[in-house]
Amino acid sequence: MHIVLLALSLILVAAGSGILARFMPRIPLPILQIAIGALLAGLNTPLDINLEPETFMLLFVPPLLFADAWQFPQRELTSLRHPIIALAVGLVLFTVVGAGFLIHWLLPNLPLAVCFALAAILSPTDAVAVSAISGKLGVPPRLMHILEGESLMNDASALVSLKFAVAAAMTGAFSFGQVSLQFALITFIGISVGIGLAFIFSTIRRKLIDRRGTESSTEILLVMLMIPFAAYLIAEHLEGSGILAAVSAGITINRTELKRYAQTRTRMQMNHFWEILTFLLNAMVFLLLGLQLPDIIGGAIEVSLNNARSFSLAELVFYVVVISLALMLLRLFWIMGAVYLSRLSSRRRRSAHVPLSSGVMAVGTMAGIRGTITLAAALSLPLTLPGGEPFPGRDLVIFLATGVILFTLLLGSITLPLLLRRMDKPDDSWRDEEARSARHAASLAAIEAIESWYHEAQKTHESEIERSTLTEVSARMISYYRNLMTINDKRSSSERHEYDQRFSREMRLTAIRAERREYYRLRSIHQIDDDTLRRLVRELDLVEMALASSAR
Repeated sequence: MHIVLLALSLILVAAGSGILARFMPRIPLPILQIAIGALLAGLNTPLDINLEPETFMLLFVPPLLFADAWQFPQRELTSLRHPIIALAVGLVLFTVVGAGFLIHWLLPNLPLAVCFALAAILSPTDAVAVSAISGKLGVPPRLMHILEGESLMNDASALVSLKFAVAAAMTGAFSFGQVSLQFALITFIGISVGIGLAFIFSTIRRKLIDRRGTESSTEILLVMLMIPFAAYLIAEHLEGSGILAAVSAGITINRTELKRYAQTRTRMQMNHFWEILTFLLNAMVFLLLGLQLPDIIGGAIEVSLNNARSFSLAELVFYVVVISLALMLLRLFWIMGAVYLSRLSSRRRRSAHVPLSSGVMAVGTMAGIRGTITLAAALSLPLTLPGGEPFPGRDLVIFLATGVILFTLLLGSITLPLLLRRMDKPDDSWRDEEARSARHAASLAAIEAIESWYHEAQKTHESEIERSTLTEVSARMISYYRNLMTINDKRSSSERHEYDQRFSREMRLTAIRAERREYYRLRSIHQIDDDTLRRLVRELDLVEMALASSAR
């Protein structure tokens, strides 16, 4: 009963934090949630939880990475693969080595393997936090896709690096050659398991569900929810990377979903479900951090490494600031090096080089904000060594990771809006042109389908009234799509056309809300029953969602 009440309480507090964030838009949501958790801990509320590291990793990391991979745009993942891989793999290894040695220099009594583990924990970034901080200013789309791809991929590479660092700390042995071979093996196993499970899911869905003629969206959603956990557990059991398994499963299912264009209800339910689950898991991670923050601070202060004196809070804060700034500098050096190499490569191939402004480089550097995965990785450190001794410096590592998260969030919330205001607004006209071209092609396909359906229907409906009605309806529908093509062919730069679109949408939304109020009024005076009300309101909800999404 205690764990049930605890889970329900955390869900309630998570929802409350989201509502409170609407009244404090300038405070990043993760910081607000950590503060709420710390406040609840200070008030001695019964919200205390001690998850085993393995359990914590299983509950939070696979579904979060799977959701990010499933929702990531495939075209951008392919076209921007070079900068994404450079940041997600190259920068992670550069950070692990550079920050690892720096941490060991700052804390010489902390074992080198643990220093590398902390560096691996700090290497993944959080694109969701960047998006939340940038707010209405918005990061340039191409840069944002790179940051999102980096955040997705570097989670996997960082956690794999952490696995090796923890293994070295546990055993005290490290061989570069053996590690390289093992790295390749666990990567292959993890990716294979993820792709395999995704294709099994797709096959079952196609052969056993789709052919029945119904969507069965609830069953599909429940099976899909199990995929990241199954991929993680199977890959770990086979001594592969469960993280890579969850990521590769998400990417593969994203690709196979392109064939499910007819499943409207399933697609809508999946989008809403994963949006809710991602928010809840992120919120619970930061709330749990806040709840444990007093113990983390106390544990870090009391840490004594190799019989050395314990740390003061001021010393710990100093280490957090130095490590955070070092991470930013390492990121800046890597970006500058990547830009320089790209320029050299363009000269050798005599191809055009896309210049990268200092403003974009600055935003890319300050976007190195740490978040959920860093915290989850820190809390997943083992409690003891194989011999039963406490894991060296575990409380100190968790404190430093927590401090870096808070520092980078605060620094990003101050600097990113300032940098983005000074940047030129990106030219998104190509997106409008792309959408216009797609709508034109879709309208042509719709007209062709209507004409084909009309000729087939004429063969099965012989009465005069049926034939005349078919002709009238098909002519009206074809006229609608031809008018739509004419409207779409106009340039969006036309001021009158923009006003026409906006006013039409606002008037339609006003009318829909009036219709909905009338349906509820009719239900309140018992002129329609609940089933009729739900059916009519659902029709309006779908239309309103379509209009709202077109306004974005």
